Amino acid sequence: MLLFLTVIYVLVAIAMIALILMQRGAGAQAGSGFGGGASATVFGARGASSFLSKSTKWLAIVFFSISMYMAWHATHSTDAGSATSADLGVMSQVPVAPPAPQGDAAVPAAPAAVPQAPADDSSVPAAPATETPQSAPPESTDE
Repeated sequence: MLLFLTVIYVLVAIAMIALILMQRGAGAQAGSGFGGGASATVFGARGASSFLSKSTKWLAIVFFSISMYMAWHATHSTDAGSATSADLGVMSQVPVAPPAPQGDAAVPAAPAAVPQAPADDSSVPAAPATETPQSAPPESTDE
């Protein structure tokens, strides 16, 4: 049944994309002087807005309903306690990591002495002194 819902889900998504692209945008009235108004007679006197918007609304409801059901089904389809029996696909081929060692050997000891940087290193040249430019007084905007 999940495969059937996935196929319907994809078809609903494609239909939603097509219906959304067929709808008129906010600036569609500007192009009606160049022959754009003739396309409204295909869907009736009121144009396609009523039909397309209602169809898009119902397809969106179906799309989100199927999304919610598939998410619920994915979380409730496997047992919570038996994660090893789940079909992991490619990840089932990854070897299981060895358990961490217990006791004091698990955490390495920090070094006792922290190395100090040399105080006077003549191989590094000093930065040249720079003069800070004085800022000009703000110009007045009196006219």
